Amino acid sequence: MTAPADTEQDWQADWRPVIDAIGRDFAEGAVTWGGDAVERGAIRRYLEPLELDCALHTDPEVARAAGHADVTMPATGVIAWTIPAAWQPGQVLFDSADRDAQPVHSAINNADMTLGPRTTGFFGTDIEVDFLRDVVAGERIGRRGKTLLSCKPKETAVGRGAFMTWESEVVTEELEVVGRIRIGTYAYIPHPKAAGKEDAS
Repeated sequence: MTAPADTEQDWQADWRPVIDAIGRDFAEGAVTWGGDAVERGAIRRYLEPLELDCALHTDPEVARAAGHADVTMPATGVIAWTIPAAWQPGQVLFDSADRDAQPVHSAINNADMTLGPRTTGFFGTDIEVDFLRDVVAGERIGRRGKTLLSCKPKETAVGRGAFMTWESEVVTEELEVVGRIRIGTYAYIPHPKAAGKEDAS
C-alpha cells in the first residue's frame, strides 16, 4: 500500500513560487507617496513626547548653517512620512461595526501578494533603514519598489506561513534616493481554533 503524502511538508511546497521570486520587484519600480509632506509642525509634535532637544530639528538657522534647506526630520520618524493616507473623502475604510473589524484596504498588509498561499494573518517582525541624507521640512517622500529579498516558510504558534524580507527605496518628489528600507514580515494561515474553545468576550 502506498504511503500517504507527507501533508506536514506539502504546505511548505505551496511557498515555492514565492521563494523562486526572490529578487523580483513586486511594485515594478512604482512609487507609493506618503500622505503628506514633512512640515515643521509635524516635526515639533514628533519631538514633544520624546523631549528630543536638537537644534537641527527645531531651528531653521542652525539647520541651514549645517547645510540643510530647513529643519530636519529625526531619522526615527521618517518612515511614517512614506505611508500613504489610509482614508480619503468619499471612501469607506471600515465596512463593518464588528469589534475586530479590519480596514477594507491598508498599505501595511499582504493583500496585494499575487503568489503563494492566500494568507489571512500578517504582521511585521523587524525593520532596518539606511539613510543617505536627512529629510527636511517641505519635502514629500515615498517608497519606490518592493523587492523580495528572502522567503522562509515556517510553522509558528500562530499558524503556518513564511517570514519574508522586503526592500524599498525612500525617494523625494525629484526621485532622489534618500534612504533604503528593509522590512521583515510574517504572512500566515492561522491555526484552526481548538474545538469547543470560544472567543473571550
